[in-house]
Amino acid sequence: MTESGENTSWMEYHRSVMDLGPLSIFIRKLLNRSPLSSNDQLALSRLPHDIIHLAPDTNLLCEGDRVTVCPILLEGFVCRYKVAADGGRQIVALKIPGEALDLQSAYVHTADHDMYPITPAVVARVPLTELEKLAAERPSIARALIVDVLVEGAISREWLLNIGRRNAEVRFAHLLCETFYRISEVAGLPVTDFDVPLTQQQLADVLGLTPVHVNRMVRRLSEKHAIRRMGRRLRVSNMTRLLEIAHYSDLYLHRTGHEPSSMLDEQ
Repeated sequence: MTESGENTSWMEYHRSVMDLGPLSIFIRKLLNRSPLSSNDQLALSRLPHDIIHLAPDTNLLCEGDRVTVCPILLEGFVCRYKVAADGGRQIVALKIPGEALDLQSAYVHTADHDMYPITPAVVARVPLTELEKLAAERPSIARALIVDVLVEGAISREWLLNIGRRNAEVRFAHLLCETFYRISEVAGLPVTDFDVPLTQQQLADVLGLTPVHVNRMVRRLSEKHAIRRMGRRLRVSNMTRLLEIAHYSDLYLHRTGHEPSSMLDEQ
């Protein structure tokens, strides 16, 4: 995220709604798509957890690990990735604040992927046994968790389409549009621009491109005034232009209370 006033406003907003404690951002994320009573929200806020601070590139989860906790991202960005036999890495998911990082491990207890922060991150670790127990006791919470997993699956399908069928420019623009939508949703505030949290190497690992090809796409999108370089970082500065390039539709994000659109009508 940007270090500008936009980012400050977002973080101040999160502090203002933390009346249910550190897990408030996770509860808000679930509420975006699922109804939860005040008692449900209170029960979620009381889940036992510890909070850890992680530096970028710290292993948070390794393939083959026996998983006992569900990490919930409070601050920063985390990626999920797989490694091929030749050592090549493919980032298969980007996680943003408010998201549970590994809900599937509540019922499939062996990790089938690796995970690490791409920025400094703050994570709350909830024991899986406690999360399972709460879901069994409260059907509305169970439904909210299932919906969250289903939306994550929808995002994964869109990423597969991105790599398999979209050209490099559209692929890049589509990823940036999705990140914008997801950040805006969890922020609960208008976000006019934002810094891309991924390095060019990480973008290459997401998009299935070489760093050289990513650099070429950065130059092309910059020439079209959709993004701009800020030192070694990239900033999305013209969402309308980026949405046009990506032919973007947010249908797969299943935003409650929003008609599927390219967001062009919202600006």
